[in-house]
Amino acid sequence: MKIKAENQSGRFTLERSKQVWLCLLSLFVMILVGGCRTSMDYWQKEQHTLRVVSYNIKHGRGMDGVVDLNRIADVIRKLDPDLLALQEVDKFCERSGSRDIAKELGEMLNMEHSFGKFMDYQGGEYGMAVLSRFPIKESYRHPLPDGAEPRCALEVEVQVDGMRSPLSFVGIHNDWTNEAIRVKQIDALLTAIQDRQHPIILAGDFNGERSDQSMQPLQMAPWTILGKGDEKTFPSDDPRVEIDFIVLRGFPESSIEHDVIDEKVASDHRPILASITFTEPVSENIPL
Repeated sequence: MKIKAENQSGRFTLERSKQVWLCLLSLFVMILVGGCRTSMDYWQKEQHTLRVVSYNIKHGRGMDGVVDLNRIADVIRKLDPDLLALQEVDKFCERSGSRDIAKELGEMLNMEHSFGKFMDYQGGEYGMAVLSRFPIKESYRHPLPDGAEPRCALEVEVQVDGMRSPLSFVGIHNDWTNEAIRVKQIDALLTAIQDRQHPIILAGDFNGERSDQSMQPLQMAPWTILGKGDEKTFPSDDPRVEIDFIVLRGFPESSIEHDVIDEKVASDHRPILASITFTEPVSENIPL
């Protein structure tokens, strides 16, 4: 009877040992799976949406002949841009009330601004501007070949939410009188920014339609001219031509919605809006 009792005790100990090992094995598997899931979650891509607007504001003068910056600001505010390219911008010119338009719009919209001068005009300066919701890290004025008026392109460098590298946002306003001049202006701009190793957005009034020779370099890789169906952008009250564009280079994988905004009065151009939703890994570092 004593031997039988010892055997029963031995079986009991062996069964308990098996249970302990099974519990430890289950715990190990749970930790392993949990760790893999954490690593997978770490590498999941986050979505970010960048809202880009271009608008030729004709120094704030609407189709009714009234200079009204509040009206321009209201149009832009509804579009909620992260980056904004403005053309035909006055700085202390008499015709627009001797006001610093880029600065005032920046204050109204709570955005940083940079102004690019074309020329002296009516006691002030005439040119273009870029506004940004993100801090402007650098600003570059790129002189372009003259046409009917002096011209430049205005580049700002910003750090966009969700991008590891900086982004260059470049405002455009090319000559309206001569295709050959526009070709030279685009060539000069592309030469000026050719060494950029990060994503670039061009936005503005190109004063040429897609078939214009100046647009041909932008219709080839690595550039992409965003499409907006058959919608036209000028003149605002009865659009007949598409001359305002947003162009991308080097962007991460994206889905894009691009629209011409139905605004007929505030300026002689209609504003355009691109909502660019892109994905980017959270980090380059492998979790240890």
